[in-house]
Amino acid sequence: MQMTDISIKALTKPGRYTDDQTKGLHLWVKDSGRKYWNLRYTCAGGRKGIGLGAYPEVSLKQARIRAVEQRSLINKGVDPMEVKNPPKAPALVPVGQKFQDFALDYIETMRPKWRNQKHGDQWVATVTNYAFPIIGAMPLADIDTQHVLDVLAPIWVSKTETAVRLRGRVERILSAAITRKLRPAGNPALWKGHLENLLPTPRARDKHHEALPYDDVPAFMAKLRETDGISALALEFTILNASRTGEVLLARRTEVQGNVWIIPGNRMKAGRQHQVPLCQRSLNLVMIAQSLDPDSEYLFSRGGKPLSSMAMLMMVRRMQAGLTVHGFRSSFRDWVSEETDHSPEVAEMALAHTIGNKVEQAYRRGNLLERRRRLMQDWESYCMVGNREDLRLASVGA
Repeated sequence: MQMTDISIKALTKPGRYTDDQTKGLHLWVKDSGRKYWNLRYTCAGGRKGIGLGAYPEVSLKQARIRAVEQRSLINKGVDPMEVKNPPKAPALVPVGQKFQDFALDYIETMRPKWRNQKHGDQWVATVTNYAFPIIGAMPLADIDTQHVLDVLAPIWVSKTETAVRLRGRVERILSAAITRKLRPAGNPALWKGHLENLLPTPRARDKHHEALPYDDVPAFMAKLRETDGISALALEFTILNASRTGEVLLARRTEVQGNVWIIPGNRMKAGRQHQVPLCQRSLNLVMIAQSLDPDSEYLFSRGGKPLSSMAMLMMVRRMQAGLTVHGFRSSFRDWVSEETDHSPEVAEMALAHTIGNKVEQAYRRGNLLERRRRLMQDWESYCMVGNREDLRLASVGA
C-alpha cells in the first residue's frame, strides 16, 4: 500500500501492511489496535524479521530510515538480529586452575566469616606446609584419592590432630571447587564412606579425655535424643552447657533460678561460684527430669538419689566406644574457634576456665552473662541441627 501518516492512522483492521517505498518494511496492526514496524529480510539462507518500534512513537519517516540502516548491515553480510541481541559471552572459567591458587583464594574469601585472623592463618599454614608440596601445582580437576592419601599418610599417625584438620580443610576446598564446577563431582578428601576405608580411624588427641570431632556432634546428639532414661537427659544437658560431670551430677533444683544455673564454688574446679545461662532445650531437660523423679532435690536423679559418677560415661561408651563425657568440652571449644566469631575469652569463661586476672576482670565488668548466653544459644542450635552450610553429620575433623 501507499503509506502516509493519514493512511496509517486510518488502519484498524488487524494484519500486515507492506510499505511500497521501502523493501521489506511492514506495519503490523494487532488485534488490540496497536501498530508495530517490522523489517523482513533474508540472511544466511533464512527468512527473518526484526522489530523497528511501535507507531506512532516511531513515525513513518523514522521507520523508513531505520529500515535503510538495517538493510545496509544486511548488504555487508551482518545479521541485524545478532547486532541487536548479541550472544552472551560464556563465563570465563579458569581452565586447569591450580589447587594452591584456588585454596588461597578460598581462604581469603572465607576470612570474613571466621572473623578470627588466627583461624585463617592456621588454614594457610596447614595447607602450605603439607598439601601444597604435593598437590599445590596440580589442576583441581586432576586431584584424586591417591593424591589426597599422599598428603595425609605421612602425618596421619605422627601428627593426628593436624592431619585430621588438614583432611577437613582439603575436603572443604575441593567441595567449593566442585560447586564452582572447576572439578567433577566426587570429593576425594571425603571421610565418611571413602577415606575411612583407607586410613585408620584417628586416635583422640587426649588419651584421658577423648573428644568427638565437632562435625560429629549433631549426629551424636540426634541419636542421644532418641535414647530414653535419666542418664541420657543428664548427658545431653552436660554437653549443651559444656559442663563437667561433677558439676551436673550433684546439681540441685534450687540452683536453677529462672534461666540461670548457679553452681556454688565448692563444686567448681576453680573454687568459685559459676553462672550458666540455660537455653530452651536445657530448661526442657530439667522439666522432663523433674517429672521422672518429682520429689528429688537433684536435677537428675533416680529415687531421689543423684546419678553415679559412671552413669553418663557408660552412656557415652555404649553410644560410641572410646569417647568420654569431658571430651565434649573440647568439642565445644574447637567449634567456637573453628566455626564462630565468639571471642576466645567468652568461650573460656563458659568453660569456667581461668583466663588471667586483667582480662577476666575486664570481662566481668561487662555483660558477660548475656554474651555467654548468645554463645550457648549458638552451640545449642549447632548441637540440635548443625549450622554449617556444608554440614556433614558424620564427617571427621574440620
